[in-house]
Amino acid sequence: MAEQPAGLSPILKQATPVLAARGEGVYIYDEEDRRYLDFTAGIGVTSTGHCHPKVVEAAQRQVGTLVHGQYTTVMHRPLLRLTERLGSVLPEGIDRLFYVNSGSEAVEASLRLARQATGRQNAIVFQGSFHGRTMAAASLTTSGVKIRAGIGPLMPGVAVSPFPYAYRLGMTEAEATRYALQELDYLLATVSSPKDTAAIFIEPVLGEGGYVPAPPAFLEGLREHADKHGILLVADEVQTGFGRTGRFWGHDHAGIRPDIVITAKGLASGFPLSAIAAPHELMEKAWPGSQGGTYGGNAVACAAALATLDVIQEEGLVENAAQMGERLQKGLRQIADSHEVIGDVRGLGLMLGNEFTARDGSPDVDTATRAHKAAADMGLLLLTCGPHGNIVRMIPPLIVTAEQIDAALELWSDAVAEATN
Repeated sequence: MAEQPAGLSPILKQATPVLAARGEGVYIYDEEDRRYLDFTAGIGVTSTGHCHPKVVEAAQRQVGTLVHGQYTTVMHRPLLRLTERLGSVLPEGIDRLFYVNSGSEAVEASLRLARQATGRQNAIVFQGSFHGRTMAAASLTTSGVKIRAGIGPLMPGVAVSPFPYAYRLGMTEAEATRYALQELDYLLATVSSPKDTAAIFIEPVLGEGGYVPAPPAFLEGLREHADKHGILLVADEVQTGFGRTGRFWGHDHAGIRPDIVITAKGLASGFPLSAIAAPHELMEKAWPGSQGGTYGGNAVACAAALATLDVIQEEGLVENAAQMGERLQKGLRQIADSHEVIGDVRGLGLMLGNEFTARDGSPDVDTATRAHKAAADMGLLLLTCGPHGNIVRMIPPLIVTAEQIDAALELWSDAVAEATN
């Protein structure tokens, strides 16, 4: 067989020009040993920072004993210990878990459970939602046409309702919440009968859709609607969970309890692991054979997740996310006050977005792109999001310090100044 060069798909595009050689805490180092403040955290994955010593030690120890024990064939202790530990942080009454590898898989597992448990087929999502890239998850996703385009027909049975995105709607938060709940009622009366609706999927903070927090009153309204109609409320906590928003779960800000919780990303500090959690009486309604998978609950990933929980609790990272998030948001607002092109700064905890808007109110993609690139050139790694890519988001690891926040703000201020000159 003739040798031929191979490469990555040409469709894959890097958000930054960095070729990472190693990571340490909040920093990434390239092959020339240049240091970058990493305010991407692998899209919110490296919650305890890069290569936290406790996570590394736990994974190394597990690799030397058992790498993979397929958990419908044999059981292993890391999975049992992790399940027990998660019981201490999950909402009261949510006491059964099913593990897979990615957020998309967990979303699809939640949809499968909801349909089987209720005997209904439809799902309601909200404008700007991101729930994944696999076929059913993409059918639930409306954060941008790039996820949905060219692969139709998509899975039927999905209805889309407005999200209370106050800045985009030109409303106050209270007005946007009232409007979104009224439109949900209208959708239930015109598109998806409550008797046909299995689940409502909600991100406590829109992720790819623009880093827009769901107002507590909106989440409370969703809980009321779900209870009224016997619909399951599914909290997609893939990005918001494990302390990211300054509470352990994003829905904690509203004081509600979902019926199903989806978790991934920060769960295992970079190792592929995701899960859905539900009450026993709901989980047992899944049909036999409907839950499974080769790699779900991998032993090394479970060991890393256990260490992640230890670090989050021992180092007070949920509280740190709240405090450092407040510091970061205050600094970002001060920068925005000096640059009218930043129309809105928003978010919860260490999940913050800067929306660039032209004078006519349209998305200012060019300036956002320039600011994003300038920040990387200066040593601050960030990501963009939103349907138009005009929102620059900041997702540092939960271990970030006040000094690192201040250093990032100084770099961001310089990057915005360069982008607007």
